[in-house]
Amino acid sequence: MSSAPSAGIFQPLKADDPEVVGGYRLAAVLGAGGMGKVYLSYTPGGRPIAIKVIRSEFGEDPEFRRRFQQEVRSAERVQGLYTAPVIDADTEGAQPWLATAYVPGPSLAHAVAHHGALPPRSVLLLAVGVAEALTVIHGAGIVHRDLKPANVLLASDGPRVIDFGIARAADSTALTSTGVSIGTPAFMAPEQASAGTITPATDVFALGQIAAFAAIGSSVYGDGPSHAVLYRIVHEDPDLSGLPEELRPLVTRCLSRDPAERPELTEVIALCHAAAEVPLRQGEDWLPRAIVGSITERVHLLPAPAPTPPPKPAQVPAAPAPTPTERAPQPPAPSAPPAPAATPAQPAPAAQPGAATVPTGYATPPPYAQPPHQQPPHQQAPHQQPPYAQPQPAYGQPAYAQPPRPQPSYAQPSYAQPGWGQQSYPPAPTRPKRTGLIVTLSVVGAVIGLAVLGSLLPDDSKKNNGAAGSPGSGGSTASAGASPGKAAQKPVDPQPVEYKRIEMPGSHRLLLADNPPRPAEEPSGGGVQYGKGDLYYYRDSVFGNDEFGTANGKLVLLNNAEKGSLETCRQVTRFTEKIRLDQLTDGSQVCVLSSAGHIAVATYRGKSGAKESSQYITLDLTIWRNAEEAKKD
Repeated sequence: MSSAPSAGIFQPLKADDPEVVGGYRLAAVLGAGGMGKVYLSYTPGGRPIAIKVIRSEFGEDPEFRRRFQQEVRSAERVQGLYTAPVIDADTEGAQPWLATAYVPGPSLAHAVAHHGALPPRSVLLLAVGVAEALTVIHGAGIVHRDLKPANVLLASDGPRVIDFGIARAADSTALTSTGVSIGTPAFMAPEQASAGTITPATDVFALGQIAAFAAIGSSVYGDGPSHAVLYRIVHEDPDLSGLPEELRPLVTRCLSRDPAERPELTEVIALCHAAAEVPLRQGEDWLPRAIVGSITERVHLLPAPAPTPPPKPAQVPAAPAPTPTERAPQPPAPSAPPAPAATPAQPAPAAQPGAATVPTGYATPPPYAQPPHQQPPHQQAPHQQPPYAQPQPAYGQPAYAQPPRPQPSYAQPSYAQPGWGQQSYPPAPTRPKRTGLIVTLSVVGAVIGLAVLGSLLPDDSKKNNGAAGSPGSGGSTASAGASPGKAAQKPVDPQPVEYKRIEMPGSHRLLLADNPPRPAEEPSGGGVQYGKGDLYYYRDSVFGNDEFGTANGKLVLLNNAEKGSLETCRQVTRFTEKIRLDQLTDGSQVCVLSSAGHIAVATYRGKSGAKESSQYITLDLTIWRNAEEAKKD
């Protein structure tokens, strides 16, 4: 990520650097480039990661943001042994960023600048690793288009290719057209430099340049102003005079001006194995010792994760300062107050059946409860205190200052102390009337009666339905086919999900099952192939017959009298698989019936202008997922 000397691998954060990006606390600066700045951070589990924060100028460019979102989605699918996988990203924020696994090794540019050219065996292992990385990247529908020594990191177990596809987001944006340089001209392919044509063969040309740079120690097209280097790439042959003989077949084939003459990646790997004296195998000894020492140094110098600030304490409103009166000494705690003089010792009552269920209102004995040693042990259950037995000093008044509570039917004798205006042992209350029981039984009987009456209703309903469905009745016959006692069950339709302003570039397709649906670029080569795309946009740059179609279902172009809905799409039968773009106007609706069982209404919102840097169509989608059974192939 950085080409700085070893002493400055990890630069401290400056005043204009953020402390946190997307929830990750930054620990150091790894480097900076034309598109942004790269920082070191850590995952919550302690794994180091590299976070590339895109320059705010790019984030303000709508075309860049659209492309950046597409490239990040594609990059997330790349999981190769020789790539730095994408860990996290934010494409929607004011300043987009991308986090990848951190590789503790120098870039190829840094290694060559400080340690010189690599031996031929290291170059062959480098080329094999980069070729494998490009195989995975191209398999995800991505062309790197900015493969250069700074984007190849040297790890202890092989190379790592980074920043794949990100350069496409900045290509032809408003910023690049006004002088912001993205990419290195010395490593562009001839067709890329002259006409801007990008194919997988473009990356193969860059691979040949990288192999030659690693073996010679400099670019085979020389240095100097960008326009001079680009001219030599397009019109002149590379200078391979310093290239070891065993590497010539590989480099010469990769640097062919005609993209069709360059080898496929599988052939690149075969050429590397053919040039090796012993079988190629990645391992700890694939690099010279000086570069291995640089890797070890980076591991030892790796800054510790930035400390996480302690959480701020909850803001509790400050209590008002006590007044002089409040600061006065408080009366002693009521744990041991003097017993009332008129209160003689009182024996505990005999335990009553079910007394344990009587709520006491306290988990511990009240302050004025009698000490346990004064209670006869055979008369009171352990830890059970009679309810409302003593006055509660916490309220500053006797417990019986309020009207006495009614006693339950198994009323216990009062435990109030003599001297409080009550008798010590009041007579047992009279037997209560069973009015509550009678009311309860009446309610239960009424409920049972209603239930019995309800169980009889289906039979009557069936008779009424049969009568209503008879000729001349004018009633409904919807339940005529239902089983006795059950209503006909209608399948529940899925809820629609809407997506607005989906921009689909040419030669892209999407799947209705994706949430959200993401246009993906078709693999290059072999003609136009849309695989299992539910929707695709084919841009015919020769004859201009652009098409909007499906390779995984059927389409129906609705007329103005038909409103796009799930019911409409189920009924129409004017099926097709392709619709010419000149048949659509802003607001045209197309039913999409996917073989996977999804149904959608695609509303066409127009096409990009002829002068725009990229050509795309804009759609609104309303999708009913799993609305039908999937059709088997």
